[in-house]
Amino acid sequence: MIEARHLRVLRAVATTGSFSAAGRELGCTQPAVSQQMKALEAAVGTPLLVRTGREMRLTQAGDALVRHATGILAGLTAAEEEIAAIAGLRAGRVRLVSFPSGSSTLVPTALAALRAAHPGTRVSLEEAEPPRSVELLRQGDCDVALAFRYEGAAGAAEWEDLVVRPLLTDRLVALVPERHRLARAGSVAIGDLAGDPWIAGCPRCRGQLVQVCEGAGFTPRIDFATDDYPAVVGLVGAGLGVAVLPQLAVESVRPRGARTVELEPAVRREIVALTLPDLAQVPAVAATIEELVRAGAR
Repeated sequence: MIEARHLRVLRAVATTGSFSAAGRELGCTQPAVSQQMKALEAAVGTPLLVRTGREMRLTQAGDALVRHATGILAGLTAAEEEIAAIAGLRAGRVRLVSFPSGSSTLVPTALAALRAAHPGTRVSLEEAEPPRSVELLRQGDCDVALAFRYEGAAGAAEWEDLVVRPLLTDRLVALVPERHRLARAGSVAIGDLAGDPWIAGCPRCRGQLVQVCEGAGFTPRIDFATDDYPAVVGLVGAGLGVAVLPQLAVESVRPRGARTVELEPAVRREIVALTLPDLAQVPAVAATIEELVRAGAR
């Protein structure tokens, strides 16, 4: 019989590549990991790992079991949480992953409301940009992921296996130094900034920037690239270049020395909350997502 604890160990070994590293990740000893792997191999009746010196790789059977482990463990978590809620425990645990501008704007409002309504529900927060946040969700390492995608971008089917709850549509704005020639313009076309040096954001935002600029007939000269929005604002404020940021990101920092200008035609991104179908039935997860939806509507 396959036990959930054995599946967690197998997944940790597959991810880390060794018993010792898996033990550190799981908070147990290397011998304990080895014993649980032996018990799992005995239960399934076939080797799951091939050990050659210090290297370790999955057998065909091991690879198949790891692929199924995420769904199995997510289903077990959903069952445990729902049964606890039905039994009147009135408690829950939610692991939330969000991109930085969502963490500083949507998440605090949502979690404050969640705590007021359900004080027994505990939420942990980790930051990651998509697609990494979506990978964490599919790997079973979080329960809810805040993510975004740009309007008209390729890959519309990338979330088709997930439950998708739209939160808001976030418009991008141009950010220019206060003394820039267009600082007091009502709006600008991105082509108006073609000759300026650029400060770019996260890899997905950077790709979108290049795509939009090339659509306007130029390739941006990117002098600086950083995932940190306050750093982007600081570099623009110091007169080192221009940037395009989501309005949500601008709201999360104080743009000293910089001004925002509307972009025409508009460039937008869709902000959503994602979860797995099984987890969507968990009361604590559902309540967290509902508060995120309300925060997005404010």
